[in-house]
Amino acid sequence: MTNKYRTYNCGELTISNVDEEVRLAGFVQTIRNLGKMMFIDLRDEHGITQIVISEGIDVKELTKESTITVSGTVVERASKNPKIPTGDIEIIAKDITILGKCRNALPFEINVEGQNVREDLRLEYRFLDLRNDNIHKNILLRSKIMKDFRTIMDELGFTEIQTPILANSSPEGARDFLVPSRLHPGEFYALPQAPQQFKQLLMVSGFEKYYQIAPCFRDEDPRADRSPGEFYQLDFEMSFVTQEDVFAVVEQVIPTVFKKNTDWKVEEGPFLRIPYKEAMEKYGSDKPDLRNPLVIEDLTEIFKGTEFNAFKDKTVKAIAVNNMEEKPRKFFDQMSEYAVSELEAKGLAWVKVDSEMTLNGGISKFIDDDRKAKIFDKMNITPNSAIFFIADEFEKAQKIAGGVRVKLGTELDLLEKDIYKFCLIVDFPMYEMSDEGTIDFNHNPFSMPQGGMEALMNKDPLDIYAYQYDLVCNGYEIMSGAVRNHDQDIMIKAFEIAGYTVDDVKNRFGALFNAFSYGTPPHAGAAPGIDRIIMLLAKEDNIREVIAFPKNKKARDLLMNAPSKVFDKQLEEVHIKLNLDEE
Repeated sequence: MTNKYRTYNCGELTISNVDEEVRLAGFVQTIRNLGKMMFIDLRDEHGITQIVISEGIDVKELTKESTITVSGTVVERASKNPKIPTGDIEIIAKDITILGKCRNALPFEINVEGQNVREDLRLEYRFLDLRNDNIHKNILLRSKIMKDFRTIMDELGFTEIQTPILANSSPEGARDFLVPSRLHPGEFYALPQAPQQFKQLLMVSGFEKYYQIAPCFRDEDPRADRSPGEFYQLDFEMSFVTQEDVFAVVEQVIPTVFKKNTDWKVEEGPFLRIPYKEAMEKYGSDKPDLRNPLVIEDLTEIFKGTEFNAFKDKTVKAIAVNNMEEKPRKFFDQMSEYAVSELEAKGLAWVKVDSEMTLNGGISKFIDDDRKAKIFDKMNITPNSAIFFIADEFEKAQKIAGGVRVKLGTELDLLEKDIYKFCLIVDFPMYEMSDEGTIDFNHNPFSMPQGGMEALMNKDPLDIYAYQYDLVCNGYEIMSGAVRNHDQDIMIKAFEIAGYTVDDVKNRFGALFNAFSYGTPPHAGAAPGIDRIIMLLAKEDNIREVIAFPKNKKARDLLMNAPSKVFDKQLEEVHIKLNLDEE
């Protein structure tokens, strides 16, 4: 017998389907009982359709968020709803079957605007939270973006290759997640912080253009833009290339994927290159948001010899802001409070410049005419503006000024709208001074130092730059990469400066060290962060909104209750004995 009902999605019926016999399936979003007649909004992944239920159809067991199938006739609605694509029609139900009954009270409403649900409750019931339209669409967007990345990498001739998850421990900037071995007592695997060594080994193996959408595991504290524990990156590497060859790929791949998934303007390559040192000087950050027009100026020399104690023998940074004549004293006080409480500044000095170019308020009495003239000249000060000053030791002054710049840009609504702006941060320092006073790697330890062996032998380590680079979009770092160190001798010397012996290098990176003895091609690559890119394209400011099953602010998976305790027998099998302090 032929079935007369044609199956549709809930979001695809239009006025052209009137009089058709159709079948729909989905979730019951709302129930409106008017006595002799009942209206249901039926929802699936594609949209909503209104169902009309008259007397004679048994729906006593029907509850919100139950799944049902409905068979009936499409009719034109008398009272149309222009807010939804199916608003011209409704279904007169002839048969309803409950497929899965929602038996429990909902912990929160689904698709109700304006409700403020605790994030931990949302994560505990993530399977329900994912029914909400916004986050559901984010996960669908995630799928599309990952497909778009794969498509363009395939078109560019890259080969997708998977690398191991159970790997070895490697110093890449964060704590490792360790996995004890049952077969090898006392030994551990480490979940890879990145496929770094494996992708370099693939270059040694003759695969000239590799990529994968790789899971990476780092024991880092959560942030709004950083998922704790695990994240995904588009990992790629190329042989016989330079830094500029990598940039050419990035400048093709990133704008293409962005333009496919946004209605905002997307800057195209070549992207602005900003040396790390310049980024810190002008923006107080190595991930500057170029939508913000504010620039930091260094006034240290101008204030040299000042008797103003707050500036005496300090690095002095300043930010000028136009059109500030209407801003009350309260705004300046709030900015100062922010700098002290959030940026750990000692204070935030300021002055206002009136229409006559006279200094008023704040620290104006401490700025003489000579310094005033020099400040106006260097910062191109205009009437009715304000200047904010930060004074501290060099690196702290940079950091605080960067935070003040960001806050001013946000509070004054200065950011350019509806655009993705990119820049490449280049010329990172190869090394930095650790908190313990020792030389440590600043970025990726497998990077090639600029100047090669000669630089390592003859320069102050803190003056050596590396062929390392980051891609920044709207104030977020969305990619890191480097030209790799492929020379065994340079590798030994680079690690020696950071305190590693030859034996350390051989023991910790034995495969890579050995491979470099067998004709290694020069190679370079990068790794755009998938989660953060999706967060930007979804116009979210919290990365957990674009991950199906994220962990919370304390790195806990509230849905699956992880991490959790395990049975003693499981610990015995992997030769682990707990030594927890008694509370």
